[in-house]
Amino acid sequence: MAHIARQPRFVVAVVAGAIGYGVMVLVMTATPLAMRAQGFEMSQVAFIMQWHVLGMYAPSFFTGSLIARFGVERILTAGVVILLATVAVTNLGMSLAHFWTGLVLLGVGWNFLFVGGSALLASVHSEAERGKVQGVNDLIIFSLVAIGSLMSGQLLHRLGWETLNIVMLAPILLVAIALIGWKVRFSSERLA
Repeated sequence: MAHIARQPRFVVAVVAGAIGYGVMVLVMTATPLAMRAQGFEMSQVAFIMQWHVLGMYAPSFFTGSLIARFGVERILTAGVVILLATVAVTNLGMSLAHFWTGLVLLGVGWNFLFVGGSALLASVHSEAERGKVQGVNDLIIFSLVAIGSLMSGQLLHRLGWETLNIVMLAPILLVAIALIGWKVRFSSERLA
């Protein structure tokens, strides 16, 4: 496991999956609270959450094909860009359209990072190592999911909706840095 954990592909896979999931859960969980604080009705909150879930899972019908066609690195990069767009949209306003666009983008960005990270993870281990590697990955991911879920209300209360979304830039950029590091290392290994 120590040898696998040092592989840049493993690091990128775990960072993309864990941060993508953690950011998504934190913002998703805070959304109904933010919307209700703005005076939206529960039916409007439900509408936004339905579209968010659609944004999370509908891309799964073609994410695998996109990975096969463009490569996992590009799909992970697209996930980062989409999450950055989420932060931009959620800071442009607090209308129903802003919440709708932001939450659909949040779902699609999560899908690309989680599915892309899962595909990359499958390439770093043998069949005999799969259970252990997947277990470590899941422990890391769902620990961040729990933290994000538990922190969302407090962060929303203390920071406000816009700042909460801006704070998400730091972990999103961490995924970008991991991707860049992987690409630089991969390029240098190919040249050697």
